[in-house]
Amino acid sequence: MCSTFYVFSEGLPSLWEAVAGRPRPRWPRHSHHDANIGLTWNLKDVLPSRRQVYYGKVIKGRPVLVALDLFPAFYALVRGSQRARDYAHEYQAGRMSQGAKLIMASLMRESPQYTRPLRAECFMLEPARTREFERAMAELQQGLWIVKTEERYEPSFSYRWDLTERWLPEATAAGRRLSRAAAIDQLIARHLRAAVYSTPAMLARLFSVPRAEVEAALRRLERVGLVELGAQIEGQAGRWVVSV
Repeated sequence: MCSTFYVFSEGLPSLWEAVAGRPRPRWPRHSHHDANIGLTWNLKDVLPSRRQVYYGKVIKGRPVLVALDLFPAFYALVRGSQRARDYAHEYQAGRMSQGAKLIMASLMRESPQYTRPLRAECFMLEPARTREFERAMAELQQGLWIVKTEERYEPSFSYRWDLTERWLPEATAAGRRLSRAAAIDQLIARHLRAAVYSTPAMLARLFSVPRAEVEAALRRLERVGLVELGAQIEGQAGRWVVSV
């Protein structure tokens, strides 16, 4: 898993940094003519459209790319055993906005859909309802109800949307079978393989998980030999969790 352009202080890899070959590259004045920006932008469009990765705002509301074998862990953490049809229950329980409910109802009837027809179907086409539509779409993306599957540039720019369950049926089914504890274990272990070291506080902040659950996961990972707790790192103060 990695971010696209945003650089996380918690050590999540950045696609832009990888393409540029250096940490925290400076944003160029003429970004449209920058080769590194162009390649990063192309990858974040092409890889999801080929269904090779998941692309969405699953970490701290920032766009990230997630390997498909890891996506079930995110799904289990966010949605548990829920299916797409459970949106009505979430709305009745007061955990989903009316705008999000309208969008889900439309996509349940027909998907995928491009943005403009979807807005029209939900009676949100007028400019005065743009912010409501955007808030509802962000809510559904962060809840892993829907996924952006394409960015179309011709004949006009538009996004194509689908239900996550329909776009990734096997991965979402795997997520529904995965326990919350196992999901947290997988996310932390995969992140530490790339980040190498971290702290319980940083991990809890990155994945928006209570620290007690993070510490329990780290103890489980230590027992199976995947991490070392309380390690010291030369040049770094304090104690760290280190990938083994």
